[in-house]
Amino acid sequence: MKKAIHPEYYNDAKIICSCGATLITGSTQKEMHVEICSACHPFYTGKKKVIDSTGRVDRFKKLAEKSAGKKKVGAKNKTEKKAAKKSKKK
Repeated sequence: MKKAIHPEYYNDAKIICSCGATLITGSTQKEMHVEICSACHPFYTGKKKVIDSTGRVDRFKKLAEKSAGKKKVGAKNKTEKKAAKKSKKK
């Protein structure tokens, strides 16, 4: 191995989460800050968090209802047109 090319390794590196949890591990950085850890992650805690800051779910539901309404109206118009064609042929 070449000398003086590897970063310094810290056996007592501290990882700090935004929830306040700390973890001591080995790393090439002395201290790291993370946004989420196993103490606050929904997968590990079993708590489900739904964040819908822009209202995308509501907007999607509204569009789905609107398109379902158009399909029903379109189906009615098609049946009326078919009935009109049949009456003209007779």
